[in-house]
Amino acid sequence: MSERRPATRWTGRWIDHWDPEDPAFWAATGRRVATRNLIFSIVVEHLGFTVWLLWSAVVVLLPRAGFPFTVDQLFWLVAVPNLVGATLRLPYTFAVSAFGGRNWNVASALLLLAPVGLLAWMVADARTPYWMFLVAAATAGLGGGNFASSMANVSYFYPERRKGFALGVNAAGGNLGVAVVQLAVPLVAVSGLANAGLVWIAPIVAAAVCAYLFMDNLAVAKTDFGTQSRAFRRRHTWVMSFLYIGTFGSFIGYSAAFPLLVNATFPESRAAYVTFLGALAGSLARPVGGWLADRWGGARVTAWSFATMAAGVLGVLAGLGRHSFPLFLGAFALLFVASGTGNGSTYRMIPAIFAAQAEQEEAGGATRADARLRAKREAAAAIGIASAIGAFGGFLIPRGFAVSLGRTGSVDLALYAFLGAYGVFLATNWWFYRRRVLLTRIPSLAHGRI
Repeated sequence: MSERRPATRWTGRWIDHWDPEDPAFWAATGRRVATRNLIFSIVVEHLGFTVWLLWSAVVVLLPRAGFPFTVDQLFWLVAVPNLVGATLRLPYTFAVSAFGGRNWNVASALLLLAPVGLLAWMVADARTPYWMFLVAAATAGLGGGNFASSMANVSYFYPERRKGFALGVNAAGGNLGVAVVQLAVPLVAVSGLANAGLVWIAPIVAAAVCAYLFMDNLAVAKTDFGTQSRAFRRRHTWVMSFLYIGTFGSFIGYSAAFPLLVNATFPESRAAYVTFLGALAGSLARPVGGWLADRWGGARVTAWSFATMAAGVLGVLAGLGRHSFPLFLGAFALLFVASGTGNGSTYRMIPAIFAAQAEQEEAGGATRADARLRAKREAAAAIGIASAIGAFGGFLIPRGFAVSLGRTGSVDLALYAFLGAYGVFLATNWWFYRRRVLLTRIPSLAHGRI
């Protein structure tokens, strides 16, 4: 019988012993500590997404506030935070192993004060030049980095059998920040556009304080860069990163562009107050995707997601062709739900893939404990790498819409490009994780674990 060994602490809220795969440890200590850290991780990550997508809600209000920017300039303001956020996700991932999950949550939360303060300052004067708006929007990318560090940190706290749901809930709580900011900004901006930034200062400070008081650092996560960098040499790290462009890149890209897109294609709809529903639907679908992946296998659910996203794009094209806002909105809702589900399923695949590799290493002579620990560390790094590369989709989609509008006067060209991309993602997923030859060679695939 497994020894019922509780978590032991170092000074500064470091936990020395952590073994969630041990049922006795998980029942006695692990579940409670993991749940507490998950809760406050969600709070910090939620505000990170709120700040990251802040400009997606602000840009539609700038023209009436006296800032005569072109449509292309407005699309740049929603695309630049995604570009910066995607770039920051790699260093944020490795910050967890360098500084500790709890310590980095405190620091990354406090960094969010810079973009909200700059936003309030920029909009206070109608003479503020456009380049200063671009700088302020770029700092919002700090919020995009939070996701990578949060997901890498949470992955250490949970056993393999619960990772899909835990990562899905953590990500969903963060993703909901997109819906919250797109709902809240039009309401608070009624009393002044500067409030779109100022309203988040108190929650950010509170989140940093809570992370300091209630979160923990795990010794098992503290490793050198060389150990984690093995994930860069794993083929599946790059395959999953590519697939994540199609799932998370779609979610964050459509979320960033949706308010502006509605304004550009259905200006008569006055739908600024309902655009948050897309991000809300996608966020709530994410833990469902993780749960479905735990039950049916991540590769299978990911395939369903890409096929559904392709159907959603066809629906959007039909809505634009008929100039039917209800059809357009319904098709986009399908896109958001499918991308959210795919976010959960792809993130479930990553730790499952690395766990399967650990099993193969055990068969090759590595000890079980060493193989599992290496798999956890490489999976955490792979999650961060995938989150960084996937987030670049959040830049490509708004810019794709802007270029299509500028050159053709419609977004149809961009949508056809996205439709083709979903076909490529679907084929890639099938080739690496659903082919019959793989199902017979890799037991984890045959049993639906990946």
